[in-house]
Amino acid sequence: MAIGPVQLIVLGFNHPDFHGEVIAELERLHASGTVRVIDSLAVYKDAAGELEVEHLSTLTEQEAIELGTKIGALIGLGIDGEAGMEAGAAAGAQEAAEEGVSVFTEQEGWDALEDIPNDSAAALILIEHHWAVPLRDAIVRAGGFRISDGFISPLDLVEIGLMSAEDARELHDLETAAAAK
Repeated sequence: MAIGPVQLIVLGFNHPDFHGEVIAELERLHASGTVRVIDSLAVYKDAAGELEVEHLSTLTEQEAIELGTKIGALIGLGIDGEAGMEAGAAAGAQEAAEEGVSVFTEQEGWDALEDIPNDSAAALILIEHHWAVPLRDAIVRAGGFRISDGFISPLDLVEIGLMSAEDARELHDLETAAAAK
């Protein structure tokens, strides 16, 4: 298969510094061959819920040209205004028709932009997991398929003995502290 498993991660920020540590860590993971950032956007939402979008990127210029604005097309965000959204939707529909791809139903859809609180920002990062390619291919060869996936809260790890309650609470608080403000 040409591309590894892909994940869209939406990270919220009350006071973002998208060009600091987060970008440096994504660049380190890219250099190690662990992941490839396909696309990344910073989305600022003002107090009234109006959006402002800018590209974040760890891609080379050639990679950016090759991949284009994939997050905007994936979530229906018109980066280049209505024309950009329509062009992305048309390209996606054509690809789906040619390849027989089924897309999200209304019930399966995820409104990533709606989840961003007003008067905050988010980094939307579309990541290809290079590390998972050999595992994914072995699963396919064995007749397996993905049913579901998701991140597990540190609090849930206490119940199965992987973390102490104190460590889990500390990590949970660290992960969610900014959202509580």
